[in-house]
Amino acid sequence: MPSPKAKGNGGRSGGSPGISSGGRYEFMSLSRSPSPQLLQRQGSDPTTARLRASESPTRRRGSGSPLGFSGAPSSSATGAQQLPEEDCMRLNPSFIGIAISSLLAIDLWLSKRLGVCACEDSSWGSIRPLMKLIEISGHGIPWLAGVLYCLYKSDSAAGQEVMLNLLMALILDLVLVAVVKAIVRRRRPSHNRMDMFATFSVDRYSFPSGHATRAALCARFLLAHLVLAAPLRVLVLLWAVTVGLSRVLLGRHNVTDVAFGFGMGYCQYNLVEALWVSPVGLHLAMGQWS
Repeated sequence: MPSPKAKGNGGRSGGSPGISSGGRYEFMSLSRSPSPQLLQRQGSDPTTARLRASESPTRRRGSGSPLGFSGAPSSSATGAQQLPEEDCMRLNPSFIGIAISSLLAIDLWLSKRLGVCACEDSSWGSIRPLMKLIEISGHGIPWLAGVLYCLYKSDSAAGQEVMLNLLMALILDLVLVAVVKAIVRRRRPSHNRMDMFATFSVDRYSFPSGHATRAALCARFLLAHLVLAAPLRVLVLLWAVTVGLSRVLLGRHNVTDVAFGFGMGYCQYNLVEALWVSPVGLHLAMGQWS
């Protein structure tokens, strides 16, 4: 049983510093400077100093010193505690990531199944010329040419106003679709044949469908600003739906490209209504510009 004097001295024996009377090592505070007697004992007992150095955790991991040259922990010491992020396996992927991946897989599968007119030797290859005719009816160049002709031939101020805003809507549609395609850069389906009419540089991208945006925009514009009989209104709606459907049947776009295009064209009409320009306002703007 150790004497009270040994307990008051921290349990250290006089023979070796830092060792208790029971033969166990004790930890000393690093913030306190060692006493001169302890330094003298360590200097006079090299065997004990080498023993402590060999028992150091950083020595056992193969590091020359617990700290690097800059005072930070060495790479071997930190590497044993924390693995690189790329070596860690993600066992709990996010629900949103799984849902998006599943929807994209379904989109690609469904688009390939519906591309029945992608080639002449496809299951519905015989109606490919009809689908290409519908494709041309939703192209931007025929619409721009037709609106310019109607604007030139129109005699009434109301007709000129409608055609002028429809022309601005078509130009706005071309710009917005080109910007979104350049940002997203989604490739067209692999079963598509690049034999489209009057393509541009951004037409090699698939998202969104410019034909779908134009069909939705023009259909909503015509139904709102032209006085049409009921059969003609139904015909306009059927034309817009057929244009979007032809994009998938021909293999030009995926289903999500057409669906987003319809939504984008529907919203573009609201923007056109907010920026509606009258001929009087246009003449005033042109006068101020000149």
